[in-house]
Amino acid sequence: MKLRFFSVLFFTCMNINSNTFASIQPVKSIKSQLLVKYAVPNYTKSDLEILKKETLAHGGESVEALIEVMKNGQYPDKNRWVATFLLGQIMGEKSAPFLVKFFQHPHWVMRMASLKTMLALKQDQYGSHYAKLLQDESMIVRTQALENIQKLKIKSVAPQVWAMLYDKKNYYQPSQKGKGLARKRSKLLSRAIETIGDLKFKDAMPPLLKMIQKDKYDDVFHEMDYALSEMTGVKSPEGTKASKRLFWQRKGLDQTII
Repeated sequence: MKLRFFSVLFFTCMNINSNTFASIQPVKSIKSQLLVKYAVPNYTKSDLEILKKETLAHGGESVEALIEVMKNGQYPDKNRWVATFLLGQIMGEKSAPFLVKFFQHPHWVMRMASLKTMLALKQDQYGSHYAKLLQDESMIVRTQALENIQKLKIKSVAPQVWAMLYDKKNYYQPSQKGKGLARKRSKLLSRAIETIGDLKFKDAMPPLLKMIQKDKYDDVFHEMDYALSEMTGVKSPEGTKASKRLFWQRKGLDQTII
């Protein structure tokens, strides 16, 4: 009888200890789980979609992991890009002050990702920050900063957009047989001229009215025509460049007379 009693007591204690031990086993936190997954390189597009859905499903509990991925250069660039966008989706405009800090990040991917996320969040109160990136060393980053300004219609930084036409970084020098040819305007400058029109920066009207008359600006003729139309509220007539030039010449005279 005693033997049976102690046997039952022994197995009961063993069961209690086993259950107690299981209950105190460390469960991986959501942050730890996500960090493991964000460390995986070469995700396929479908794999990334799965990771995005999982991250969003955790909501605010994902934030710590996303911030760690963004800040740590050991994670793959593609995953850091995704983490930046997801942080914006989860936190909304509250993420903006944190994202702005990445405008100064040494890696262009993070500067670019934060800019695009800020555009998605429609953060138009950071115009001065976007304007600084119009002088970024990366052409891709400069292009994105300009897109933010144009789409968010930030008129206060129009002078900085106009200044892009005088920045050497926005020109390139083709060569032929090893000999350097005349510098040419990048496509970024075409976008800058369009943006000047969208922002209705009328200080640029006098120089544009002169520039559109010169053949050396033929590569940006249509952009200048567009910008002048946006500034004045009138369109040049359909037809040749010559007819349009005559139209803007008369407009220029009208402006001088006024």
